[in-house]
Amino acid sequence: MTALTLVIGNKNYSSWSLRPWLAMKQLGLQFHETQIILGSTESADQIRQYSPSAKVPVLLHDHQIVWDSLAICEYLAELFPSLHWWPSNQTARAFARSISAEMHSGFLNLRQNMPMNCRAKYPGKGLTPSVQQDIDRIMAIWQEARQKFGFDGSFLLGQFTIADAFFAPVVLRFVTYDVQLNAVCQSYVDTILALPTVQEWIAAAKNEEAVIPQYEF
Repeated sequence: MTALTLVIGNKNYSSWSLRPWLAMKQLGLQFHETQIILGSTESADQIRQYSPSAKVPVLLHDHQIVWDSLAICEYLAELFPSLHWWPSNQTARAFARSISAEMHSGFLNLRQNMPMNCRAKYPGKGLTPSVQQDIDRIMAIWQEARQKFGFDGSFLLGQFTIADAFFAPVVLRFVTYDVQLNAVCQSYVDTILALPTVQEWIAAAKNEEAVIPQYEF
């Protein structure tokens, strides 16, 4: 099989890039990584060499170009069906897809006011009433997932799935901004942070030198 190449942005800031990267790492896929540093005037043109959207992440495979984090994960789930991308149970799988799609398209207040920044610590920054509503909804999702489907492991639906990859950037945001969580949600945060793959991403992010001012307080 032709090698997979994942084009990503800054590990410190690019939450969209983290999602497929983490899913691929956790499920044991071998892939090449191409990084484009975001925030410069040349960034969009550099990304357009790979993707018509001029956004990361982008997956390159054979002559196929797949852009958007959810599309990449679904493409890989078809390409490697034996791996545990989604829960095997239909009810759990429908729930996992629903919460991943909700994360993919929603929580704009959280995204705008608490941008991902792995290097920084900003306790309490960005916590507007609308952001708190987003946080409350995320905590409700995590609690429901753990209560209904988390019986065979410590991830949202027991074993690691795409849903965990999609909420991993939220975990990193909650750490940066010191968001106060209940016991169930804090335990899930600890589970994600304990992953060697997540620690690998954070370590690389901290070694980056590029600064994007709008993601800093």
